[in-house]
Amino acid sequence: MRAAAAIGAMTVLAFVAAVDAAAADIRVYTTGAPAPAIKAIAADFSAQTGHRLSFTVGQPAIIAGDLAAGAKADVVILPAPLVAKLSGSGALRAGSATALARVGIGIVVRAGTPPPDISSAAAIRTMLLAARSIVYPDPGSGGGSAGRAIAAMIERMGITERVEPKLTRRSAIGGGVALVAGGTAEVGLFNVSEILPIQGATLVGPLPAELQHYIVFAAAIPAANATPAAAAAFIKTLAAPAAKQAWQQAGLEPMAAAP
Repeated sequence: MRAAAAIGAMTVLAFVAAVDAAAADIRVYTTGAPAPAIKAIAADFSAQTGHRLSFTVGQPAIIAGDLAAGAKADVVILPAPLVAKLSGSGALRAGSATALARVGIGIVVRAGTPPPDISSAAAIRTMLLAARSIVYPDPGSGGGSAGRAIAAMIERMGITERVEPKLTRRSAIGGGVALVAGGTAEVGLFNVSEILPIQGATLVGPLPAELQHYIVFAAAIPAANATPAAAAAFIKTLAAPAAKQAWQQAGLEPMAAAP
């Protein structure tokens, strides 16, 4: 009995040692919008595989610059057009790109504030004209896509000059949503996934369909990654049907469920 128990204990220890030896450190570079979902999915992935994940969150252009400067990334998660560009330049492994999820732009107000009408393009125009102060991502800051889409929307509405004096341009990562939560800005327009984690901020809802702009996020493996197996397994987990709930809870639509 004692011998059997000892053998069993040795077997368990050998298994644990094998798992530990196979565990990898996976360095993930991601833009801010998908980060909450990715971290939630990563927690389960790490528990199941033993792989250890660390995260660097930044604006897409900054991440691209870090890669060009030799950053030791194992997985990058960026807007799909930038992933395609980096793949074409040879910075990412050919064939490793996988579309994960998309996010739309939402309207945020301070918690406890009566929500404005955002049911139509006309209602959004009225809201922007009536708001005392507005914040949205800087189109030229390197975050880019959402800010450019919002600026173009305001231009199409013909109200750029009227709202310009009350605009603040700041990324969500840089505290843009926090300005709304703190009462400095009355209304904010940001990716839905960047609104939800901020305490004191309330998501009114997404822009109406005729104004909506989606960003699709994709994951890929940098060409410099010498041990891509663990990175590929993590990307597969991010794109799996089992990850659907985590994406949705974070305010994104997994691509498998997107219309």
